[in-house]
Amino acid sequence: MTASSTPKQERQWLLLLAAVQFSHVLDFMMVMPLGPALMQRFALTASQFGALVSAYTLASAAMGLVGGFWLDRFERKRALLLLYAGFIAATLACGVSGSHAALLLARALAGACAGLMGAVSMAIIGDLVPGERRGRAIGTVMTAYALSAVAGVPLGLGLAHLLGWRAPFWAVGGLAGGVWLCLLKALPTVDAHLKAPRGDSRFASPWAVGSQGLALGWLLTFAVVFSGFLLIPYLSPFMVGNLGVSLAELPWVYLCGGAATLLSSRMIGQWVDRRGPSQVLASLLVGTVVPYLVFSHLARSPLPVVILLFVLFMTLTSGRQIPTLALLTARVPPSLRGRYLAINMAASDGASGLAAWVSGRWLETASGGALIGFGQVGWAAVAVAFLALCTLWAFGRNAVPLSTAQAPVP
Repeated sequence: MTASSTPKQERQWLLLLAAVQFSHVLDFMMVMPLGPALMQRFALTASQFGALVSAYTLASAAMGLVGGFWLDRFERKRALLLLYAGFIAATLACGVSGSHAALLLARALAGACAGLMGAVSMAIIGDLVPGERRGRAIGTVMTAYALSAVAGVPLGLGLAHLLGWRAPFWAVGGLAGGVWLCLLKALPTVDAHLKAPRGDSRFASPWAVGSQGLALGWLLTFAVVFSGFLLIPYLSPFMVGNLGVSLAELPWVYLCGGAATLLSSRMIGQWVDRRGPSQVLASLLVGTVVPYLVFSHLARSPLPVVILLFVLFMTLTSGRQIPTLALLTARVPPSLRGRYLAINMAASDGASGLAAWVSGRWLETASGGALIGFGQVGWAAVAVAFLALCTLWAFGRNAVPLSTAQAPVP
């Protein structure tokens, strides 16, 4: 927080950044439940629809790598506004697409902008919010993910039911347009990283940090996300095919999981501020062992039992992102933060896509719809979580602390 800012202004900035996250997460999430309507409208095969979904994350990952070379060369507010404008245009283009090819192109453009938007948003938090409040700040912005699941997706589907599949894209574009105007008016100029000393050759490029141990942060993010996404994409078919949850009950399961995540995000952020991100992340990584193993080996159970385990699963898994981001923003110098987090976002997107592909190759579907091999995938998720724990330990030992890497920016 700058010397002239107030706690009220800081909350205002965080809410705006949360709104940015909400709009692009909602834009990504609502395409999957719109699948039947899109497949019917454009006569898509399952693989073509899969390409439509993956185009978003793949483009986001690719742009994260590209953005690693230039993102810190620009004032952060201007970069965010430019990227957000591209996202809005791409989302509105989805709503007017008349062919599968046009929709695929629009989804790729939206994903390319969204990935870098997330990196810039986290860099802004790192620049504006002091370290002792940064965990709570990241937790506030991360509530956007849960809110999109609890409220955004059902509202989007309701609009699609009433007005057609194009309506949700127009609604998200209109919402994002309003947020863009608020950002233009309320967000301050964020250019301290441009004034930071640049004489230290150790941080001349985003790739140079490897020799300082900061590249382990990318591996940490990859492992944290990979362990969760080995299971997350297949939770719905597992609950329906293996646990006996009906399709009518499934939305209630996700509603409870999203609501719990919404409530827990700020609590985890406060915990990070009190205990430190490394300790909290280590606790959450160990804590996920129980829901990963119990849930993936669960037999048919009453709905309350399934909901309870699902809530525990989602709360701990999503909560790991908060201390991870708090740790990285604290370790990376401001002059490198945007580029570093852009590549970190690419690592996250790549991990989610690769994990879903790996577990998909591992699993088989029985004639009744049950998934075979989900328990083994649960063990693999636990193994990767412990790999993340080892990486966390190595990152803490090898990464150059920010206080010695670069003088604080006034």
